[in-house]
Amino acid sequence: MITNISIITVLVKDIDAAKAFYLDVLGFVEQTDITVGDGAYRWCTITHPNQPELQVHLTPPGPPYSPEVAATLRRAQDEGGLFGLGLNVDDCRKTYQELRAKGVEFIQEPAERPYGVEAVARDNSGNWLVLVEHREFDPATTG
Repeated sequence: MITNISIITVLVKDIDAAKAFYLDVLGFVEQTDITVGDGAYRWCTITHPNQPELQVHLTPPGPPYSPEVAATLRRAQDEGGLFGLGLNVDDCRKTYQELRAKGVEFIQEPAERPYGVEAVARDNSGNWLVLVEHREFDPATTG
């Protein structure tokens, strides 16, 4: 039986730069950073302090993807077209201001949604980061 999600992968352009962004800007913490296979592969994971059981694996597009698929993923990164993470926040507008002050690029300012307040940012690899301040709602009454 599956009990939970333990690892999610976020494709990044540069592991060191992405790791610094997630640790220094977003407040994540390092979980694992090792190189295996005679330096051929780097396994780097981070976690959020409030959710240490969910590791975020930071890796560039490459094997096991074919060279063609990896190239397509890199183009999507360059275009800012890859999804990254959905992040719960306690105050979306305040978090938006704090992250903008740290230089984070936003593609959508905080906006009211039926499920709460949402803003969309990009990490330093171009991945979307969706910030959501949740509130109770009835999906049957939204249209």
